[in-house]
Amino acid sequence: MRFKADEIASVIQTEIETYESQIDVREVGRVLEVGDGIARVYGLSGVMAGEMVEFPGGVAGTAFNLEENSVGIIILGDYLKINEGDEVRSTGQLLSVPVGDAVIGRVVDGLGNPIDGKGPIVTSERRPVETIAPGVSERQPVREPLQTGIKAIDAMTPIGRGQRELIIGDRKTGKTAIALDAIINQKNTGVKCFYVAVGQQDAKIAGVIEALRKHGAMDYTTVIVAGASAPAPVQYVAPYAGTAMAEYFLWKGEHALVVYDDLSKQAQAYRQLSLLMRRPPGREAYPGDVFYCHSRLLERACKLSDKLGGGSITSLPIIETLEGEVSAYIPTNVISITDGQIYLQPDLFFAGQRPAMNVGISVSRVGGAAQIKAMKKVAGGLRLDLAAFRELEAFAQLGTDLDAATQAKLDRGYRMQELLKQGQYAPMDVIDEVLSIYAGTRGHLDKLARTDVAAWEKGFLTFMRDQKPEIRKKIVDTQDVELDKTTNRNPELEAAIAEYQAQFAALKAKG
Repeated sequence: MRFKADEIASVIQTEIETYESQIDVREVGRVLEVGDGIARVYGLSGVMAGEMVEFPGGVAGTAFNLEENSVGIIILGDYLKINEGDEVRSTGQLLSVPVGDAVIGRVVDGLGNPIDGKGPIVTSERRPVETIAPGVSERQPVREPLQTGIKAIDAMTPIGRGQRELIIGDRKTGKTAIALDAIINQKNTGVKCFYVAVGQQDAKIAGVIEALRKHGAMDYTTVIVAGASAPAPVQYVAPYAGTAMAEYFLWKGEHALVVYDDLSKQAQAYRQLSLLMRRPPGREAYPGDVFYCHSRLLERACKLSDKLGGGSITSLPIIETLEGEVSAYIPTNVISITDGQIYLQPDLFFAGQRPAMNVGISVSRVGGAAQIKAMKKVAGGLRLDLAAFRELEAFAQLGTDLDAATQAKLDRGYRMQELLKQGQYAPMDVIDEVLSIYAGTRGHLDKLARTDVAAWEKGFLTFMRDQKPEIRKKIVDTQDVELDKTTNRNPELEAAIAEYQAQFAALKAKG
């Protein structure tokens, strides 16, 4: 076999031209001590705050404390695999998670790794877990409604796309139930949902996933799991990871809803990390920057300006109170960051009023701007009326004789209470909500027995769909209810309700 000199020369020439010197230069340090999810490392003098580092066995960590002689690292994995003296390498990268359509419908851990047994998440796109929230000039006011399907919320504390509405209450008062109903109600609206479970029991999280799957909500939902058994660093990072996944859709001009269940547990995980890192404790032993921990997370929820695509992230943070203590440190922090709160009261919950919303304390700082015209007209004074009813109810319990007007207000209040009761996993169409609340606020239920209110409402909504579709279609098309200026009523609806009242009475007489 003979070699041609010119061929060999050309191959060598090509190799020389395409040769690139790639020396892998990395900073390497040594583990001084490790335990409880953190490590102290000596030798990483050039590492940056928030930079990812790599331990042996592929365990990742993030630089948390930059000190004079060592670096405090939070370990995002099994810290039991790491030993004193192990080598630590800096990576030059920030912590990031996979994003895009591939994560929709999946169950992932706090770092974006799939845990649902459906194989790897195939996407080339990643986003940093921590990013700076859009500035004032990049936003627009919240005007577009995000319907939760829960009458009490859509009527009295409406939520808009881009809003942050806190759900707060003691344990076992239905906080998660409200968030799940809001997710289920986003079906066919194009809103992508992200449910971040922090510090929850694995059994409860499994129940949530099953409920979402059963109601077809997993088709547009991602569940980020950092359960009670997850290390504190993962519980701390998970809400930021969920927000990063939602931001992918925000910047594409789409809409997302993020539920943080719950931020009390994230604050406790952050307190644990900070105390282990010897950061000075403040009130209730939380570090001084625990407010910033939540504010930089929730400020990422916004409605972008039309110039930037008009996308939005709506966030529903959940906070658990102890014995109704709304003035504790973390609850007051998050109340001051969010645009309103839905306060769930244990007394109402155990009395069968569900959702157990206390209308006196609950508020939406966006208000009527996040309601359709029909709902704004129909439910205008409902919140104040119900708050007044609660005071009257307390007064009536003293056993004093009441005049006819006061008794009439009480009777209507009781009927409205019954009307606002709603079972779990049964979100309503906003037009049905408008029709129900119109009937209640205009006094059409005042003569009914309280036990008949639910049956009357169910029958009335069926009657409107089947026998009066033209009236319903008109409200659907215009998103408005035309009210007479003198009577504040709609003649068509009044006639339809009168017709249904006769049908309901006949049905009742038959037994």
